[in-house]
Amino acid sequence: MPEGPTILLMKEDLQKFAGKKVIDVFGDANFEKEPLKGEILREIKTFGKQTYLVFDEFAIRIHLLMFGSYIVDEHLQSEKNLRLGLQFKTGGMYFYTCNVKLVDLEFLSKIDWEADVMNDDWNTKKAEEKLDSNPKMMVCDALMDQDIFSGVGNIIKNEVLFRIGVQPESLLGNLPPKKVKELIAEARNYSFDFLKWKSQSVLKKHWQVYSKNTCPICGQKLIKKNTGLGKRSSFYCEKDQKLY
Repeated sequence: MPEGPTILLMKEDLQKFAGKKVIDVFGDANFEKEPLKGEILREIKTFGKQTYLVFDEFAIRIHLLMFGSYIVDEHLQSEKNLRLGLQFKTGGMYFYTCNVKLVDLEFLSKIDWEADVMNDDWNTKKAEEKLDSNPKMMVCDALMDQDIFSGVGNIIKNEVLFRIGVQPESLLGNLPPKKVKELIAEARNYSFDFLKWKSQSVLKKHWQVYSKNTCPICGQKLIKKNTGLGKRSSFYCEKDQKLY
C-alpha cells in the first residue's frame, strides 16, 4: 500500500490539471459520471494515503489500497481495471484497481488535517495526547493508526522504530516520555526522508531493517514477525531495539 510520501508525489504528477476543465470521464467507479463533464478541478488535496480531487460542489476521494496505481496522460492498462479516468484538454489522469468515492465538501471539513504527518498543520501535541490515551496499545499499532499518524505505513513504521531503538511490541504506556517524543518526531522526519529518497529513486538503498536480514549496527540476525492487532510484518533487532 502506498504510504503518505508516495501519495504526495502522485499529487505533484496530477497538479498540472488543477484549474482545468474535465472534457470526458469514464471507468467503473460506482457513481454517476456524466455530471463531471464540464466541471473545473479546483484543487488536489491529500490526507495520509488518500487523495481528494476537489470540484466546486463535491470531491472525489482516491485510495490506492494495496495494489492500486495511476497513470498521467497515457491510458495504457486494461479497461477492466480502470476505476476512473478524467480527460482534460491537455491530457488525462487514470486510476486503476483502487477505491474511488464521491464525497461532499462537508466531508472534507470534518477531516483532522492535523493528524497528517506531512501536512503543514501537523499537530505534535495532539499526537502526544492520543498516544497517552492508549497506554496498552503496541507501538507498532500506534504508528499504523491513521487517526494518529495519517500517512505512515509499514515501511515507515519499521524504519522509525529502528531509528529510536524500540521493539514493535512495546506498549505505549511503558515508553519513557523521551521515547514518546522521539517516536512522534521521527514519524514525521522519516516521512520527509522517504519523500526525498523516493523522488530520487533511491528509497530502497536507505532501508535499514525493512525487508533486511541483518542489523546494520551489530550484525545480528533480524527478527521478522507479524506484530500487533493488524499482524503486519515487523523487522527488528533484539539487541539494538528495546522491548518496553
